[in-house]
Amino acid sequence: MPAGGIELMPKDEVLSLEEIAEVIRQGAMLGITKIRLTGGEPLVRKGIVHLVEMISQVEGIQEVAMTTNGVLLDKYAADLKKAGLTRVNISLDTLDAEDFKNITRLGNLEDVKRGIAAARDAGLTPIKINTVKTPSSKKQDIDALKQFCANEGLSIRFIRQMDLETGDFSVVEGGEGGNCKICNRLRLMANGEIKPCLFSGKGFNVKEHGIKEAFMLALGAKPARGTVSKNHKFYNIGG
Repeated sequence: MPAGGIELMPKDEVLSLEEIAEVIRQGAMLGITKIRLTGGEPLVRKGIVHLVEMISQVEGIQEVAMTTNGVLLDKYAADLKKAGLTRVNISLDTLDAEDFKNITRLGNLEDVKRGIAAARDAGLTPIKINTVKTPSSKKQDIDALKQFCANEGLSIRFIRQMDLETGDFSVVEGGEGGNCKICNRLRLMANGEIKPCLFSGKGFNVKEHGIKEAFMLALGAKPARGTVSKNHKFYNIGG
């Protein structure tokens, strides 16, 4: 996130929880079986536990996962599991408390560790750690994270820093993200826009086209390979 903060989306443009659930219900009728809640940070969304509950009850949905920074997970893990959340991915780039604070703009590393423990206790497993590799990443940080995950029984995935505007991305190390040949994912934005690919400037809003038509248009526009996206940033589209 930029040091100066971000411009928030106008509230009247944001889909309600019920609207999100309806988009997913119609998506399930078209064959969607897996949902992942990302962000921004999904745990700051008011009513997130209720949203998970509504999604998990949609006929045809087999898995509801979440990618989170983990800071609020200690508070919500048990309730999320009861609501139907299947598992979590947690973003964590360093185990150095000061570096963590600098990367996350004053975040507390211990909050994330408590969140990991709470997720394990709640049964939100397997827990995967998402680590972004940048040119400035320190080898000792990477090694420490690998050892931490081995000790804690966590999976770790390394994601090379990406650039939407230049189209610079690669396959996730330890995962399938970034592998365009097998990608069948669509992304629903908070304002109702369905994007066929992170690295695409195209999007089709359910409010403009209707839900089913927006899905079909997004599927039809899915590229053989991601290119660029100049109208979004990772902090507002989700990584």
